Amino acid sequence: MTERPHGLPEVTPTRPPAQEAVDALVGLLDLETIDLDLFRGRPTDTTRTRVYGGQVAAQALVAGVRTVEADFSVHSLHSYFLLPGDPAIPIVYDVERIRDGRSFATRRVAARQHGRPIYYLTANFHRHEEGFEHQDEMPDVAPPEEGMDLVALMSSRGNAEADALGHEWSGLEARWIGSSQFGLPEDPAHPARARMWVRVNGRLDDEPLTHTAAFTFASDISLLGATLAAHRVKAHKTQMASLDHTVWFHRPFRADEWWLYDQWSPSAHAGRGLAIGRIFTRDGLLVATVAQEGLIRPPRDWSA
Repeated sequence: MTERPHGLPEVTPTRPPAQEAVDALVGLLDLETIDLDLFRGRPTDTTRTRVYGGQVAAQALVAGVRTVEADFSVHSLHSYFLLPGDPAIPIVYDVERIRDGRSFATRRVAARQHGRPIYYLTANFHRHEEGFEHQDEMPDVAPPEEGMDLVALMSSRGNAEADALGHEWSGLEARWIGSSQFGLPEDPAHPARARMWVRVNGRLDDEPLTHTAAFTFASDISLLGATLAAHRVKAHKTQMASLDHTVWFHRPFRADEWWLYDQWSPSAHAGRGLAIGRIFTRDGLLVATVAQEGLIRPPRDWSA
């Protein structure tokens, strides 16, 4: 194992690009129409005991998009995880039409299993119009080619779920660049930071919804882990669960080209942590912002 110039060891990815996995991801995010505003997602191929949150969020978004006019694009989603999803059975998505205006439309989506809601999403849609333009500057970071394969990193740190997560994320490629504990320069004003490059690990079609849904699926990767970046504790030995998830979509972009996930946690308190992520394309365009709060219950042995 050699040392990278910016301090990251070189790790050979355990999962090479596979278009088959990408096609499976696209199929997973496609929904069956049961009735008007009622959809069903297929069961998850996983050995884990609960459904990956990014899958539920992406499928719920697809359900909402299916009920709005074609010239509306999603600009934000706000959601709550209520119960762990059962990967053995389909999830039913029930869409409620809250608003249909000339410029904006709003949908509320309930994801249900076993007769109970497991997830709620509210999505807002906007007809394109011209307006003011500005954005944050992209931070200066190492390129994805110098990052570590995220699943390999998790496995090397003893995460027992690394292989199962790697299977669920096989349609994605994530390259970890560093965190406050390793690889990133010290920043006392922001004590909990993490950065990685992500992309869909193959080619997607040119349909905007395909990219929006695939990105939403990927946006749940490791975001809550940024809340632990200021603490010397292993994430897989901490009880963690996403409580809510929000995405603001600023500009269209391709999910199958590298995008930087610039994450930081402004606060952790009382067993909860808040994480925020800025999404930049490789050429520096700020295309989305993500926020998530979750349970981060410390292990009994803090030195674990």
